[in-house]
Amino acid sequence: MLMPKKVNIIEVGPRDGLQNEKTIVGIEDKVTYIKLLAASGLKEIEATSFVRAEKIPQMSEGGELYKKLLNEAALQGTRLYCLVPNDIGLDNALDAHVGNIAIFTSTSNSFNKKNINATIDESLKRIDSVMAKAKKHNLRARAYISTVFGCPYEGKTSLIELKRIALHLKNLGVDEISLGDTIGVAHPLLVSEVIDSLSNDFKLDFLAMHFHDTRGMALANIYASLQMGITRFDSSSAGLGGCPYALGASGNVATEDLVTLFSSMGIGCGVDLSKLAIASKFILSKLGKPTQSKSLTAYLANEQS
Repeated sequence: MLMPKKVNIIEVGPRDGLQNEKTIVGIEDKVTYIKLLAASGLKEIEATSFVRAEKIPQMSEGGELYKKLLNEAALQGTRLYCLVPNDIGLDNALDAHVGNIAIFTSTSNSFNKKNINATIDESLKRIDSVMAKAKKHNLRARAYISTVFGCPYEGKTSLIELKRIALHLKNLGVDEISLGDTIGVAHPLLVSEVIDSLSNDFKLDFLAMHFHDTRGMALANIYASLQMGITRFDSSSAGLGGCPYALGASGNVATEDLVTLFSSMGIGCGVDLSKLAIASKFILSKLGKPTQSKSLTAYLANEQS
């Protein structure tokens, strides 16, 4: 079985990882965190989002943060993504001179209504408007599709609906689609089934995988994705993150665990684990919490011995 020789990691810790944390991280600490992540070799980082401050206080300074990041020489050549939910969010992103955006929807009407107060089709209309303006400004756009492998309200979700949504996004001109295991219910056979069902309509390098490690299955699912030919993966340093719709969710798969997996298999990802650990230790110290990453836990233990 052929495995890819090289993969890309999209680091989502500064946005997806931090957004559910109750401890608010200061803007200068966020800048430092993102710079440390970039110094480890990560070339694509989701930096912040342009959402209503009262909804997600952790992201309330997205515009100010992004403007600071643009002035950091250490981040030149790093692709920084910002999540935008609608036209207002996009306008705020444009004011901050954002060059790369992320948009999102779900395969579940129930989840979408709980999350963004819209049905699937209503969310796609919002995305239609955002993408029309984004293309006028030559922005790169990646799209998240949530609940691809299961919904907390509807259970199993539809592959037919997934393909319909993905084709709609592709036709709008998004540059990449990230398939989200929002509540961590995916398993390798299901992962293979989903990727296989999309492979006739989409090139594999158009797809990224976004796994949560709620049930400890994320690395197995990533291995299954590698077997299917996927080479782009979202992850969060130290395993930061979670999902308010999945009780006990431990968060996104940890970037350290991905780096360890890829390294052990001889697959290049361009990330230095020792430098990544510095970034994770820094942000964990600001949050006052331990890591969810087994690889980082082992690395730090060896470092102290």
